[in-house]
Amino acid sequence: MITFGGQLILLDIEGTVSPLAFVHDMMFPYARQHAGTYLVRYWGTTLISQIARDAGVAAFASPAEAEAAVHRLMEADAKVTGLKQLQGLIWEEGFRNGELRSRIFDDVPLALAGWCQKGLDIRIYSSGSVQAQKLFFAHTKRGDLTTHFTGYYDTTTGSKRESASYRAIAADCGLQAEQILFISDVVEELNAARNAGMFTALAIRPGNKPVPKHDHPAINSFAEISIA
Repeated sequence: MITFGGQLILLDIEGTVSPLAFVHDMMFPYARQHAGTYLVRYWGTTLISQIARDAGVAAFASPAEAEAAVHRLMEADAKVTGLKQLQGLIWEEGFRNGELRSRIFDDVPLALAGWCQKGLDIRIYSSGSVQAQKLFFAHTKRGDLTTHFTGYYDTTTGSKRESASYRAIAADCGLQAEQILFISDVVEELNAARNAGMFTALAIRPGNKPVPKHDHPAINSFAEISIA
């Protein structure tokens, strides 16, 4: 059990509110399957230019070349803006047509509701695009959870492993960093948040990867967070 007396809880998604398996075994393959169609649809737009920069090239000669680059970026689990925007567009259609429904851990909806009742600000910081984040929480198997959140941040804010990103989030929220609790399953992200002045908690969830040695408080459920 940990006690938090601040004003804002900042949440990661993968391995924190949702099983890694859902994202990696359902959402990523869905995006890969449909990437070619979307690259043709958006050919010649700034999205394609951004993906080229993500891939380290000046431009693509064809949609097929772009698709091969997107597949390489996906295989590397690259946290880059163009790829995340493309995935967000693909997932939007999947969520809206009912082919995708987000899976979240059982303790999450009750915790979100309780934190809101206590007046806490709740926001998301994920490598997935803001668009994808909103879709994810709007189409869960537990219903639409977007009413619980007041803000979303993605890689356009900066890398999740850099302290400057967390300082930027604190500034955007109008809060001192010590008023924010960041929860993630990735130690390197927690290190960056703590170096920026935030409180941190490591999410230990079924299916998560082994973590390196660390000194962050660990929780198995959001129910283990006591609000002072």
